[in-house]
Amino acid sequence: MALAREHKSGALSGHKAFTLAMTAGAVALVALALLSIAYGSTLIPLADVVAALGRSIGLDEPQISGPVGRIVVDLRLPRTILAICVGGGLGIVGALLQTVTRNDLADPFLFGLSSGAAAGAVSVITVLGDSFGIWTLPIAAFTGGILAASIVLLLVARVRGQGPERLILAGLAVSFMFTALTNYLVFAGDQRAAHSVLFWTMGGLGLARWDNVWLGAVGAGTIAAYGLWNHRKLDAFLAGESAAESLGVPVARMRRTTFLVAAFSTAILVSVAGVIGFVGLMIPHLSRPLAGSLHLRLIASCALFGAVLLLASDLLARTLLPPQELPIGIITSSLGAFFVVTMVVRNRL
Repeated sequence: MALAREHKSGALSGHKAFTLAMTAGAVALVALALLSIAYGSTLIPLADVVAALGRSIGLDEPQISGPVGRIVVDLRLPRTILAICVGGGLGIVGALLQTVTRNDLADPFLFGLSSGAAAGAVSVITVLGDSFGIWTLPIAAFTGGILAASIVLLLVARVRGQGPERLILAGLAVSFMFTALTNYLVFAGDQRAAHSVLFWTMGGLGLARWDNVWLGAVGAGTIAAYGLWNHRKLDAFLAGESAAESLGVPVARMRRTTFLVAAFSTAILVSVAGVIGFVGLMIPHLSRPLAGSLHLRLIASCALFGAVLLLASDLLARTLLPPQELPIGIITSSLGAFFVVTMVVRNRL
């Protein structure tokens, strides 16, 4: 009886801690979103930001003079929304890949998804040219990411046993292959495009517009919907493959399907934001102490804290070296390196 009361008390305290963490994360998300819109090459007072946003949704706010309203609504708001979508989507992708491969270091980088998308984009910048107008880069990056995922799955299908270690090794091989291809294209292509290539391969939100923000929403929404729909099957992986099979979960097929959905979402996200590393690696580890290992809460917390991380990183990228804008990948890679070293020192990896 005492044990039952203790278990119930622990569950209640865990639920309270999760609710508190999510509330704090939501407050941080709103605050960072407002700061992200306010800060840039031109500093806009927060009162004007709120007024411009209020007028855009039909509230009776005072008219903002000059181009401030257009800057807020047409330029900075799409960028902020894209940051939320990309950060949340990459956080969920990392969590699901870590679950189905049982590898704490799994993220889109590890499986060649990001490097394939980057190779597609770089091929356009340096060699192929602007064939499809503003959609050329997204189409090329998406095609490269899906091609990388297809090669990984073909390699895994050709060998005996399709366990997670095979998927990881195939992903590493494909990642190195597409990275080599990207380096070759940079060296052999138009050298005047080197700055564009560098910015793309390190990630950035400078391409955000109202006509492509929906791509970020589709990428994040796809992986979130898949994870929430299959959260019980993903929970079964936590007990091991044999236990999951005994519970009726088709482990090999579930792993392939998860990888394909992750590849699809990653390719879409990279197609509009470039290669942003370490978000998918860090966020699941930061979320599990707050949300636990079960995926219903974990997916929600990864989405929230991934969005918070990328908003904060984008804000730093725009303010550290004015008037220049740093690629976001420099910020997230620096944080990621510090995070991995800290985890290794604490024997968590």
